[in-house]
Amino acid sequence: MATALIIGAGGVGRVVAHKCVLNNHVFDRIILASRSIGRCEEIKSELPEGAIEITTVDADNTDEVIALIQKYTPSILINVALPYQDLAIMDACIATKTPYLDTANYEHPDEAKFEYKLQWERDAAFKEAGIMGLLGSGFDPGATNVFCAYAQKHYFDEIHTIDILDCNAGDHGYAFATNFNPEINLREVSANGRYWENGEWIETAPLEIMQVWDYPEVGPKDSYLLYHEEMESLVKHIKGLKRIRFFMTFGQSYIKHMEVLQNVGMLGIEPVEHQGQKIIPIEFLKTLLPDPASLGPRTKGKTNIGIVAEGLKDGKKRKIYIYQVKDHEECYAEVKSQGVSYTTGVPAVIGAKLMVEGKWRGEGVFNMEQLDPDPFMDEMNTQGLPWNVIEMDV
Repeated sequence: MATALIIGAGGVGRVVAHKCVLNNHVFDRIILASRSIGRCEEIKSELPEGAIEITTVDADNTDEVIALIQKYTPSILINVALPYQDLAIMDACIATKTPYLDTANYEHPDEAKFEYKLQWERDAAFKEAGIMGLLGSGFDPGATNVFCAYAQKHYFDEIHTIDILDCNAGDHGYAFATNFNPEINLREVSANGRYWENGEWIETAPLEIMQVWDYPEVGPKDSYLLYHEEMESLVKHIKGLKRIRFFMTFGQSYIKHMEVLQNVGMLGIEPVEHQGQKIIPIEFLKTLLPDPASLGPRTKGKTNIGIVAEGLKDGKKRKIYIYQVKDHEECYAEVKSQGVSYTTGVPAVIGAKLMVEGKWRGEGVFNMEQLDPDPFMDEMNTQGLPWNVIEMDV
């Protein structure tokens, strides 16, 4: 039996707490910590009496996180706080020799840039502490990395191209809202796109490349090329790779709202002066938009996230599509959350479960595709994320 310490009580934190409780045969003690005790209390009220303990922590402060870990001595720390806080939490885990897991790579608070570099640089410290750090155990990154590893293990001798496809066909009824932290979401979407081909990164203007993909159980959707973090590690670990791209669906209303907000400076991350006070525009915008954690009861429709991989098997060309479809209303019925949070939070619990059970083990920091994909894929089928494989015409 294991003790799970969850840091972060947003939409994904809610899913992780609920799912850990549903896996209480593995996690017999669950602690949820956040800067906001109110969020923790709300999640606790949704669960059976005594199912979780709650407390506060400032995750920007490594010493506070160390003290929290020392108080509860967890078997694993599940970090679903802000990506800006990854390094502080990782350093606390190194200091206390506590296994670590997150769902998104480090993001610079003062720069629209996210990368694994500073997390990878902690590999030696994790090795020296004798602990494992699992990076990006969400859906994308996370399950998509595992899909690539599964395809490499079972379907290909070498993979030449990968397209990662993220479709959210949900409707929350608002004119404009984001399905996860608005700061992270809007910075990601409004940034230049990038894809990797023939050993180099090729940059594009924001939303410059659009393709229509036909998503099973959803239908055709406009899908835009973005840079997404899992590509940074997949180019290192997938054999024979010549090109990898990432596409995400957006409706025209979302794009139009985002363009207007960008044009008037509301997506800015530099402080501006307003009535004698310094404010950061995108942080102010976040306070005006609906809280993503509040979207669950009103969101309808489905998500479809997967990969299309093409390459060679036994000297012959092959192309497959591995994907997972989830219904927003089913997610809310199970864990009081919409599908985007669900599909991120459930893989975090699966990764944590595999670590504490010893099915995934090692010393140092790891990306998902570096580990055996089979137990993760098995768990997806039993934890609410059943997946499919389609053979496609080459």
